Amino acid sequence: MKDIDKLDIRDVPGGAVVAVKVTANSSRDKVLGVLGGALKIATATAPERGRANRAIAEILARSLGVSRRDVAVSAGLTSPHKEFTVSGISAGWLREKLEQV
Repeated sequence: MKDIDKLDIRDVPGGAVVAVKVTANSSRDKVLGVLGGALKIATATAPERGRANRAIAEILARSLGVSRRDVAVSAGLTSPHKEFTVSGISAGWLREKLEQV
């Protein structure tokens, strides 16, 4: 992935956090790249009752090859600018996996 070195990823106790910019109501579910230090992810799901957050967590989990239960929104529940925590991994591992997306 281009500009992966600009991505805001950091270690936290028990895992790693990545900044995410969400585009809801898109034509498809896809990781689009890096935008302003955040991983840009699109989902076809509407941002209603947390559905888009769950869809983004599933897209991120699938892209990283981890279980969906290991990916959770840690900041920005109602904002398009969010942080997702991935449990059980390091920031270095997360960055390495995202380079392959």
